Amino acid sequence: MPLHSREIKSFFFSQYFSDGLRISMGLLLPAVVFAQFGMLATGVTLSLGAACMSVIDNPGPAIHKRNAMLIGNLVVFFITLITGFARYNLWVLGAEITFFFFLFSILIIYGNRAGNVGSAGVLAIIFTMDKALPVNAILPFCLTVSAGGIWYMAMSLLFFGIRPYRAAQQALGENIRDVVNYLRTKSDFYLSQTDLDANYRKLISQQILVSQHQDAVRELLFKSRLVVRESTNYSRMLLLTFVDLVDLFEQIMATHYDYSHMHEQYGHTGILEDIGHLLHRMGDELDNVGYAVLSNTSYDSIKRFDADLEQLKTKIDAIGATTPPTANMVLKKVLINLRDLSQKIVNIANYHTIRSSKKLIDNPNEVDYARFVSHQDFSPQVLINNLSFKSSAFRFALRVSLVSLLGLIITKSSALLYLIHSVTGKQVAFGQHSYWVLLTIIVILKPAYSLSKQRNFQRLVGTIVGGLIGVAILTLVHNGTAQVIILAILMIGAYSFIRINYIVSIMFMTPYVLILFKFLGVGHLNVAEERILDTIIGSVIAFAASYLVFPTWESEQLKIAMRDVITANVNYLIKIAENITGIAVSATNYKLARKDVYIKSAELAGAFERMNSEPKARQIKNKDVHKFVVLNHILSSYIATIASGLSGKELHKTRPENLKMVKRSINVLNDTARKLGGTAIEFIGDKPIVAAQEQSELSGDETLLKDQLGFINKISTDVAKVSDDYLK
Repeated sequence: MPLHSREIKSFFFSQYFSDGLRISMGLLLPAVVFAQFGMLATGVTLSLGAACMSVIDNPGPAIHKRNAMLIGNLVVFFITLITGFARYNLWVLGAEITFFFFLFSILIIYGNRAGNVGSAGVLAIIFTMDKALPVNAILPFCLTVSAGGIWYMAMSLLFFGIRPYRAAQQALGENIRDVVNYLRTKSDFYLSQTDLDANYRKLISQQILVSQHQDAVRELLFKSRLVVRESTNYSRMLLLTFVDLVDLFEQIMATHYDYSHMHEQYGHTGILEDIGHLLHRMGDELDNVGYAVLSNTSYDSIKRFDADLEQLKTKIDAIGATTPPTANMVLKKVLINLRDLSQKIVNIANYHTIRSSKKLIDNPNEVDYARFVSHQDFSPQVLINNLSFKSSAFRFALRVSLVSLLGLIITKSSALLYLIHSVTGKQVAFGQHSYWVLLTIIVILKPAYSLSKQRNFQRLVGTIVGGLIGVAILTLVHNGTAQVIILAILMIGAYSFIRINYIVSIMFMTPYVLILFKFLGVGHLNVAEERILDTIIGSVIAFAASYLVFPTWESEQLKIAMRDVITANVNYLIKIAENITGIAVSATNYKLARKDVYIKSAELAGAFERMNSEPKARQIKNKDVHKFVVLNHILSSYIATIASGLSGKELHKTRPENLKMVKRSINVLNDTARKLGGTAIEFIGDKPIVAAQEQSELSGDETLLKDQLGFINKISTDVAKVSDDYLK
């Protein structure tokens, strides 16, 4: 299948398009149905309630969605009721916005889902604050909005009930493609023309995506299984695919070596190019499997790489024949990893060709899934602990509250409009939709400056371009039916792209808003001008506030992220140390340590990327941080390499020099963690070691293990030095 054709089809099979279709249906149907009975205004009010619930309808277990939407509907009802009365007095409305915007914004401390409930409450205030309602119409309006929210909740849960595992399947298919991109990036290290430093940056960025999406799949799959308590063949297939995919990702990380040294030693032989190209072909095969998962089809044409691996073995043996016995040991290790990688790809593919097999259900290798998913603490103490300027969530909530109050003051006064008239000579007004200023502020303001900066640009450009598109549509297309069809397409596009390309989403959203207001009897040119003006004003206010009002800089958070990733690597290394000293390590404990390293590494890399988007004056020692990020990636990759090599082996005795190197690495990393404000994780290895007189000549595996432990020791020392430079 041509690449561009697959990309298009993958989008339509993805959770993003499914979400866009579901949200659009939930918002559009009430307005369309009630319009048939001459009650368009009622239908639009129902759609407002549905819009508030749609921000809660993010990927996750159905029970979490249900609980959040139930709470969200209660919040929206009472907030709409309060705002309906508060809008009669500007002072009361200002006090309401100041208090509730702070309260709803700080809910982010309880996780994204709770933050989305807060966003629903904020939207309810914004949608109601300029609504001209007589006192006796306030309660019916609130009930109608709530009915819209209940309608959306019922529709969304119905979608899940019909296909309970489809969301997990889509997330899994997309995560497979993330791993494919990671594998392709990793394979580039073996190609002679690759810039190693640039490729490290690309690799780390891709690791962030892999980690984020793996967490999403865990939530969808593991928590759904815990709640549903069933083990169907279909759920089993998804579960085993994900477990093997995580192992596969580790296997890819375990193919990490000293690439510059490898190019010096083997570059002239051409063997590294062969390895790189083979990895690319393996990536293509895994991509085919990912597409089958995403499109919910079976995969029967499994490609095996036995012949390619045999050819590679022949070339490696030929190199070994002309060099010392241990000179090509690294290449042999790479070959072993490639064989394991190939087998894991085949295993994943096989799950999607034997769906009716009992083997999937009767697999005895159960894992304690509950330990692999996070559980949010909703105690009041969490809120109390964050009521301090030391908390970035507190500063963010305060920023949102104060800046929104400023936005309200500006839209309700004539000073800014007079200034614009004095400068441009043009008479402008906020009109009936001045709440767009507050909506823009809320959408743009994010906890991190870099995210606010990015969202600001996207919102502004998307609104201007979308406004022009909307005016063109309304000018050229006069048929009402055609406009409704275009409106539906624009809505689906807006909500499909909102999580993957915000600027495109706004380019779809702005024209559909203009078409909607046209049906409500408002002139499209005036609305377009007003929306663009309000967006510009809101963007300027939000951008200035993100820099001036209690800003949160990533450089202030990096020390914590660096400390956490060091601690995670120490814990990971201790599991390896326990293994080589003969201490039993359960598969669950080992995988939990591995998961923690992946998550903390992704958080550190994400924080570093965000810092690079901040003003130069706030980019503190970014060269040292970059070195730390790369060294941390190399360290965790080498630990994974050793873990892969030790998998399934029992070493009841270990050589004293190996144990010394492991302990030395752990001590160095623990010292670094202490300097960064963390605590040490001690390791005591008391298992028997090989006495000096019992030591025989090192085997090939033992030689490689010794070299790898030595390299880990060197990398640990380098990490310590870079940390010291950062702390100076």
